[in-house]
Amino acid sequence: MSALLAGPLPESLNSAISLIVAFVLGTLIGAERQYRQRTAGLRTNVLVALGAAAFVDLGMRLEGAAGGTRTVAYVISGVGFLGAGVIMKEGMNVRGLNTAATLWCSAAVGAFAGADLPVEALFVTVAVLAGNTLLRPLVNTINRAPIDESATEATYEVQVTTAPEEAGPARDLLVERLEAASYPVGGIEVVERGEDAVEVVATLVATAVEAAELDAVTAALARMPGIRHATWSVQTAD
Repeated sequence: MSALLAGPLPESLNSAISLIVAFVLGTLIGAERQYRQRTAGLRTNVLVALGAAAFVDLGMRLEGAAGGTRTVAYVISGVGFLGAGVIMKEGMNVRGLNTAATLWCSAAVGAFAGADLPVEALFVTVAVLAGNTLLRPLVNTINRAPIDESATEATYEVQVTTAPEEAGPARDLLVERLEAASYPVGGIEVVERGEDAVEVVATLVATAVEAAELDAVTAALARMPGIRHATWSVQTAD
């Protein structure tokens, strides 16, 4: 930080400036997250940036550039664990990926500030804000565009619901019907759905299928003895 001012600065003052830079830039990122009511908002992003700056600055003061480099490596892995805590899976939907990525970027901003690189920290902050705001219209436009499922890499699952004691026969029947329709099964599992029901879920190997064919397969399965319900679902890759 002393490179921005005339002459060297006392170490304590240099650290204070690094923390102030991290605080201000973390506030800019966090304010946008708070405005959109995300899980990790203003305070979280500020604390991540401050913590990263403090640890990197401490590493540099103790062991110079080598200490700062090692500390950055630990900050990257540590924030990875923190980001994992805000990712939630709800059914087939995953939420919080963008919030976790933003926390990671806040840590990068703090690391730049702690390493006495405030201009670079500002550049990262601008890029993060641009990614979270300016790209939103493009994302919305892409999301509204019709999807050609035959050209999309996706995971297809076929589920049948039956009684626990019928899980084995239902599994065999499900595999048999899918393979007869030329849809080999890549994996199959049995999921408990209460005391009197289980769901047999088959994941298909194919990356694209015909919806009408799977509709026919599930309709035939639903009419079989012991099968309470049959359906299929698709999840496109990220």
